[in-house]
Amino acid sequence: MCGIAGLFSKSPELSGSLGSHLAEMLLQLGDRGPDSAGVAFYRDRVAPGSTKVTLHSADPRQDWQGVQGALADAFGAGEVEVRASHAVIVVETDAEATVRWLRERYPELRVMSAGEAIEIYKEAGLPSEFVERFDLASMSGTHALGHTRMATESKVTTDGSHPFSTGLDLCLVHNGSLSNHNCLREQLRAEGIEFQTLNDTEVAAGYLTWKLREGASLEAALEGCLEDLDGFYTFAVGTVDGFAVLRDPIACKPAVMAETDDWVAMASEYRAIATLPGADDAEMWEPEPGRVYSWDRAPVP
Repeated sequence: MCGIAGLFSKSPELSGSLGSHLAEMLLQLGDRGPDSAGVAFYRDRVAPGSTKVTLHSADPRQDWQGVQGALADAFGAGEVEVRASHAVIVVETDAEATVRWLRERYPELRVMSAGEAIEIYKEAGLPSEFVERFDLASMSGTHALGHTRMATESKVTTDGSHPFSTGLDLCLVHNGSLSNHNCLREQLRAEGIEFQTLNDTEVAAGYLTWKLREGASLEAALEGCLEDLDGFYTFAVGTVDGFAVLRDPIACKPAVMAETDDWVAMASEYRAIATLPGADDAEMWEPEPGRVYSWDRAPVP
């Protein structure tokens, strides 16, 4: 099952209420994936040379101020923003140094994402509880992805929830199943791609990270999935400047897309898109099998 959603804003008005709209989409998809939920928001882009990291702790008593203070002493860091079991900190150094330092100094923390704009939040439990616990309605942003999970290939845990990020500002959510992910995981590890779970979706994200690192465009990297990933899937992928959608050549997993002057959206079911303003007048279509759909905005100089 699982439910996936993506929302790309074209207007300042929608950007300001992006979280409330994505929250409504996730609530509509909750019965497709009652085990867990997660989102990736792109917002508040940091200055060049700095890194935004999203961290997760299983300890409800986690001393986030202590983590922020240690990062500030080591590199310089801004204030910590805490949302439930997660925290976001902007660090005044590059991502590689930040992530390496965090894993050495705080191995009990999980780095959910790192980059210029991305923030990933995910947790086991009902999507309705997730939406309230993380106060999604208060969030703004340029674009976002969401996922509700029905676990079929790994345990119901925070780590196994979507989205997955294996590269800077890159994330992926997935509805479906890959049959060759174990072999592909080992091949990608030999190329230096790191994995934190046994989830097949993380392998798909790692594949995209590898292809992009090798110089492929996002469209070319997704087209490579059609050759190298066996299984059935609908992917929604986020990048710092936009998002993309791909269905496998058979396209047995449901997906619908829509576009207005104010937004582009995709979801596993139309009822999620129907919650958006102007949905009645949107251009609506079912994405074709094996075709990449993408939207982006001009990169910030």
